[in-house]
Amino acid sequence: MIPIANPRMGLEEREAVDRVMQSGIIAQGPEVTKFEEEFANMCGVKYAIATNNGTTSGHLVMLASGIGPGDEVITTPFTFFATASVIMMAGAKPVFVDVEEDGFCLDSEKVESAITDRTKAIHPVHLYGELANVPSFLDVCKKNNLILIEDCAQAHSASSWQGKAGSFGKAGWFSFYPTKNMTTSEGGMITTNDEAFADSCKVMRAHGMTAQYQHTEFGYNYRMTDISAAIGRVQLTKLQGFNARRREIANIYNDKLSKYVKVPENRRGHVYHQYTILCESRDDLRDHLLEAGVGSGIYYPTLLYDYEPMKDYVSDCPNAKKLTETALSLPVHPALKDEEISKVIDSVVSFFE
Repeated sequence: MIPIANPRMGLEEREAVDRVMQSGIIAQGPEVTKFEEEFANMCGVKYAIATNNGTTSGHLVMLASGIGPGDEVITTPFTFFATASVIMMAGAKPVFVDVEEDGFCLDSEKVESAITDRTKAIHPVHLYGELANVPSFLDVCKKNNLILIEDCAQAHSASSWQGKAGSFGKAGWFSFYPTKNMTTSEGGMITTNDEAFADSCKVMRAHGMTAQYQHTEFGYNYRMTDISAAIGRVQLTKLQGFNARRREIANIYNDKLSKYVKVPENRRGHVYHQYTILCESRDDLRDHLLEAGVGSGIYYPTLLYDYEPMKDYVSDCPNAKKLTETALSLPVHPALKDEEISKVIDSVVSFFE
């Protein structure tokens, strides 16, 4: 079976972990600091704050942005649960707006009509590795005095408009879950150019401490370990190569499959965390691929407001609803061999011919 994902971890990562184990500094320490500096440099921002997973990064971003009870945050219903749950964790209300008709990201043209006097931020997702329409969102935020928060969980090093994911808004937040474009085994990162914002996140991630046994505010234990950071530092050196291979595979797929399905266009700095096609016979195609030994994924089969915990925030998003019925992701991870790429292509084509 060709897997839909296959995290690449090698000798370098094992040696990095061993180095930390031998140092005796296993919890947050110098490796985290170095990883933060290196990740900030990659993103082109002044500050990066590491956490123990992507969701905690998103939660801290909401809190440091001053988002809380009574506030609304506009986002997309076609994404992973955490995009909206971090809004709810801060006590605010997610307001769901439809995605683009010709893509997967939040539709910037529909956002403005959803703004109320309670709206505090716009929270687009760089879904599947393609940047959302950042210039349009920045215009809307400036016009309405709103905060732009980027969900960058799937867009490590996605680049366009002379900037990278995580560098455009007030803050961005990343996930290093094992299937992402790079991993720390589990972890998250916040990026920002605002020093006070960064300091607030750092204090809140460590029980609200500004010094040992000096708790100046309510906080959490959201710290990353040095073991995770050591893995992340090695993975960061490989990220550009990983992304280049993903783009190479995507270009091959586009060339061979565009006759049969709607393929993803690279309009805005795509790094292909997922290679997602649209097919009216999606479920039958998935069964066909499974029989052929090709893994695939349906991300996401249910809109967020159709889940029980978010049923109070129901909206009308027909474009997003259509994607739940037609979107199918094919293997695009950099561990794919050329013969496996050919098998994926042949298996898709054989379904239609």
